[in-house]
Amino acid sequence: MASKVVHAIYNDDDLLLQAVKQVREAHYHIGEIYTPFPVHGLDKAMGLAPTRLAITSFLYGLVGLTVAVLMMNFIMIEDWPQDIGGKPSFSFLQNMPAFVPIMFELTVFFAAHLMVITFYMRSKLWPFKQAENPDVRTTDDLFLMEVEASNLNVEDLTDFLYNTGASEIRLIDNK
Repeated sequence: MASKVVHAIYNDDDLLLQAVKQVREAHYHIGEIYTPFPVHGLDKAMGLAPTRLAITSFLYGLVGLTVAVLMMNFIMIEDWPQDIGGKPSFSFLQNMPAFVPIMFELTVFFAAHLMVITFYMRSKLWPFKQAENPDVRTTDDLFLMEVEASNLNVEDLTDFLYNTGASEIRLIDNK
């Protein structure tokens, strides 16, 4: 079944933000919004849930810390203990102050690299992926709001969107 969407183009980010609020109040479903730069407050106006990337970053940092502790314990204490600078390597706890920089660096390393991978996977970005931008003008200076119109009266929807300040409206059939 083909679905219909309406692309409403706006010239100003404040106008777009106000239009998003009006469209949500009218109980229309916004599929996506394309902007040339981040618009402050747009995620809240769209009713999007807060991101959980900070939680995953913390968990990835814990993984890095665990790897660092296990790696240093195995290498410096169990596998090949050495007397470095007159400090015997009898236990991990005695030598932990010397290991703090390594633990910190691996915590940051794991958190940063795994966050980048998570962001790309969550955003469905990978090498050689084709762009999904419906209108190239949204990379320059225009804002596009995509409203689903499958079971709606398209004329009423377009009139409503023109009243919210849209400068251009197009009906698109997705297959």
